[in-house]
Amino acid sequence: MDDKAERMDVPKKESQKEIIVTLDIMLAKRKMRSNELAAEVGITVQNLSLLKSGKVKGIRFNTLQKICEVLDCKPGDILDYG
Repeated sequence: MDDKAERMDVPKKESQKEIIVTLDIMLAKRKMRSNELAAEVGITVQNLSLLKSGKVKGIRFNTLQKICEVLDCKPGDILDYG
């Protein structure tokens, strides 16, 4: 296999589903800014931004729990699968 073939991105299959982060919607409903949430949860604004954009591979359960406590929501309110 040549170098060019190794660097090519593999296209997603149409049937492949992924986790969708809908944290922005809940922040808007609660009229809260990202920096406020980050401070209350104890994470950096940068990490919260990465989470909101879906550019993270995972999230610790305790972080998810803190986010839900601060936003008074359930994990299903900020995460979707589709």
